[in-house]
Amino acid sequence: MKVLAINGSARKDGNTAMLIRTVFEELDKEGIETELLQLSGEKIRGCIACYKCKENKDQRCAVDNDYINTCIEKMLDADGIILGSPTYFADVSSEIKALIDRAGMTSRMNEDMFKRKVGAAVIARRRGGAIHAFDTINHFFTIGQMITVGSNYWNFASGLAKGEVENDAEGIGTMRTLGQNMAWLLKKIE
Repeated sequence: MKVLAINGSARKDGNTAMLIRTVFEELDKEGIETELLQLSGEKIRGCIACYKCKENKDQRCAVDNDYINTCIEKMLDADGIILGSPTYFADVSSEIKALIDRAGMTSRMNEDMFKRKVGAAVIARRRGGAIHAFDTINHFFTIGQMITVGSNYWNFASGLAKGEVENDAEGIGTMRTLGQNMAWLLKKIE
């Protein structure tokens, strides 16, 4: 079994990546392979509504000059998908939104190719807006017929400067429980 996480933060190895790695620690304990992709520094654009994915039916976005198709290929190979984002103006980063729009459209036009994969959202926040970002990612999972996994609280933690999320004991605990729940669910549906 494998879980792919995509970090949509503009900061490579920042708070969002730290939270994802906390989830990974729990998955690793259960023998589940993990991989982290980071969108930081990648030039990614949004969906251009060309509908070539519907015409081509090749499980790829027709815009093939950026990192999105690499993400889509790895998402297809994974059993579970974690999408992580910081909270920007009460929503996800533009990078993760572009991924959601393009991977989501490609999936919908290719018989919901992520159907029944396990999905989890991970959100880093300074203070507010995290629920909307959390919802944005979960909407991607549910419209794609994925199975979402939760924790003992909403999947976010607080911190601004790099590393501050590690001081949010409740948030870190939430990520650990999320990893445990994701491992349990993956093993149940294997």
